[in-house]
Amino acid sequence: MPLDPNSLLSTIDQVKKPEKKRNFTQSIELIVALKGIDVKKPENRMSELVSLPHPLRKKGKVCVVASGSLAVNARNAGADYVILSEELEKLSGDKKAVKRLAREYDFFVAEAPLMPLVGRIFGSVLGPRGKMPTPVPPNIDVGPVLQRQRASIRVRVRDQPTAACSIGDDGMDGKHIAENVQAVISRIEERYEREIRSLGSVYLKSTMGSPLKVQ
Repeated sequence: MPLDPNSLLSTIDQVKKPEKKRNFTQSIELIVALKGIDVKKPENRMSELVSLPHPLRKKGKVCVVASGSLAVNARNAGADYVILSEELEKLSGDKKAVKRLAREYDFFVAEAPLMPLVGRIFGSVLGPRGKMPTPVPPNIDVGPVLQRQRASIRVRVRDQPTAACSIGDDGMDGKHIAENVQAVISRIEERYEREIRSLGSVYLKSTMGSPLKVQ
């Protein structure tokens, strides 16, 4: 069930007005509390990429693990970093390097045949962060995949029945932020269609601001 548009826009306007002047662009975060979800059950947890109708202005960085023509394709398509198949083994056992990659890149894409090796080397680090690579065929045009990733945000529900994610910044049009909020809410409701009794509280906050409840 979509949020009331007027209430949502009103809350966004309040969030965009800083409590005091900041010298940087503040992100705007959506926080959704869920009812009727037992997150102790692994099947009730969530880690999904949700495409936003209005992508964040600060684009996520994408790392691609590939070989041959797919690696060339990824570079030409503007991947932020490409790990060649022959470089994978060098990362095995180097957990510091893997953690550094996990911090630096928001999304990972991997050539499907390499996924077993990628899982062995990256799984213990990327898995808990919800950043396991999206597998793609070796002959795919990876450009659209990178575009979709950069136009998406990751929505996670883990140890608490709460989802939190960035859905814009204080320089974005309020209506665009509202449409992003509704897109995330819709996906959460689809994910928990059978289990969820109702949405709990919905809040918005800026980086340095206090959470404001959408009435």
